[in-house]
Amino acid sequence: MKKALLGLVTIGLISGVSGAMAAPEQDRQEFVNYYTKKYPNVKLDDYVHGALAFDADSKAQYDAIMEFPPFEGDLEKGRKLLDTAFKNGKKYADCFPNGGKNIAGNYPYFDDKAGKVVTLHDAINACRVANGEEAYKVNDMKTMGLLTTALRAQSDGMLMNVKVEGAGATAAYEAGKKAFFSRKGQLNFACATCHVQNAGVRLRSELLSPAVGHAVHWPVFRGGDNLVTLQQRYDGCYKQVRAVPPAQGSADMNNLEYFHSYLSNGLPMKANVFRK
Repeated sequence: MKKALLGLVTIGLISGVSGAMAAPEQDRQEFVNYYTKKYPNVKLDDYVHGALAFDADSKAQYDAIMEFPPFEGDLEKGRKLLDTAFKNGKKYADCFPNGGKNIAGNYPYFDDKAGKVVTLHDAINACRVANGEEAYKVNDMKTMGLLTTALRAQSDGMLMNVKVEGAGATAAYEAGKKAFFSRKGQLNFACATCHVQNAGVRLRSELLSPAVGHAVHWPVFRGGDNLVTLQQRYDGCYKQVRAVPPAQGSADMNNLEYFHSYLSNGLPMKANVFRK
């Protein structure tokens, strides 16, 4: 383990834990360089497919499934929710620039006035409250989850474009970075243990995916029709290492998503994909 940690130190990837602060763009480039050096035959754009980038057979199976997605019915439910007017006659499209098209890649962002990270879930709920509706629970897949499928789908092809500007944003980013590299739970794993040190390695029958490219394809449908958002996946990862997860939608979860999403800047978004 000491050898593995030293390997990460050499590329500057544990600065969030050691105390040294690197610029976000320097962090992102170091991640990219690390994966490129480790897997020179994998194109950077292929990381949008997660672990499928390492396995041509699995990627071919994925492509076949995505021709006729088994979750198309759920996507249609999400589109209907997104297009349903509030009691005051307005719609979600009225809350976002360009009617909500090509905006999801800008999330999460740091709201200087509120002093916190704002996720797309937060923006959806802010829209609801501003129009006299009750906020949805972040982990309710039948409401917030389905809405997210539709809203993020309207940004398919948009390049991830998360900004970290100013002292408050930098502090939130660094908090998310620390969470990513901090070991937790009875298994003493960090996010980086699987998705940096062991990216591309098999854990039992499954390949572990790289952190770069992770944030562009959520929500996903696991096993066909089990809708999972990014923060719900964080929740599952915490539990898998036998740690108590922060609440979905909390500052801790939002900061982690902020850091994690920045790593995928410049990669095209593709929401609502199949995963095992």
